[in-house]
Amino acid sequence: MDNLTFTNNLLLMEGLKVTPQSSYPVFILLLLIYVFAMGCNIGLIILISTEKNLHHPMHFLFCNLPLNDILGTTVMLPRLLQDILKDASERYMTYVECVVQAYFVHIFAAASHYVLMIMAFDRYVAICNPLRYTAIMTNKMVVKLSISAWGLSVVIVSIMLGLTIRLSRCRSKIENPFCDNASLFKLSCESVVINNIFGIIYTVIVFTFSLGSVFITYTKIASVCITSKNKALNSKAIKTCSTHIAVYIIMFVSCATMVFLHRFPEYSESRKLASIMFHIVPPGLNPLVYGLQTKEIRHKFIKIWYRNKKLYCK
Repeated sequence: MDNLTFTNNLLLMEGLKVTPQSSYPVFILLLLIYVFAMGCNIGLIILISTEKNLHHPMHFLFCNLPLNDILGTTVMLPRLLQDILKDASERYMTYVECVVQAYFVHIFAAASHYVLMIMAFDRYVAICNPLRYTAIMTNKMVVKLSISAWGLSVVIVSIMLGLTIRLSRCRSKIENPFCDNASLFKLSCESVVINNIFGIIYTVIVFTFSLGSVFITYTKIASVCITSKNKALNSKAIKTCSTHIAVYIIMFVSCATMVFLHRFPEYSESRKLASIMFHIVPPGLNPLVYGLQTKEIRHKFIKIWYRNKKLYCK
């Protein structure tokens, strides 16, 4: 009975494969990355929420990005850090905890696409329909777009994991540094054809819709800039859009690498590293790329830093 209970309720996590000698350096490195990403993203949210000059639709929509990055790093890194300091045979997690982690891991991945898509829509309206911008991008519209991005993520991920948790389990080892949908349905000895088909179709649709909408949006913005004779407007549009495109490319490449390597078992170790990087690279780089490249945020940050420096010198 005890062995049966163990198999059903406890899972052995593979975690991050590191040697005993390198466990502490890796732990410190990942901890510093986590603290840096959390500090930058929380700082951006506080800055935008407290500075009235930043209370614009573009910045409110942007707040969805650091919120998602906080979710993505927190759902994975603390547990990974904990497992690094444990022996490989002692990295246990309950099945319920694994499902919860997988749920929010996929919410983070899905929302990464949808949030950047609604941010692209905001820039499209601002540049292609500047006279109607204030009429279209109201506070109500900002709320609707944000709810749509998060709501769609929740619905799709709920369906995907619902198809997985219905399966019985005959294995108890998660062969991944953290829990995700694929790791969960691989615990079953039943047919997972439906899970694979749904996963592939969903991935293709999201990638196609995400890449297609962003490409079309910024193509139209580029055409407006080319035909416009307003150099000041063009310069501002290029700076803003280049920032959004840089953030999107970082997210898309990280996500695409992870998904692509998932289809090749011989590259399992590279895929595991890529999956960890997806939760580290975008959350760490997004605040730097967006915060430092956006003029209003950069100026506010410099102003606050200069003010604090003067107070410290006194």
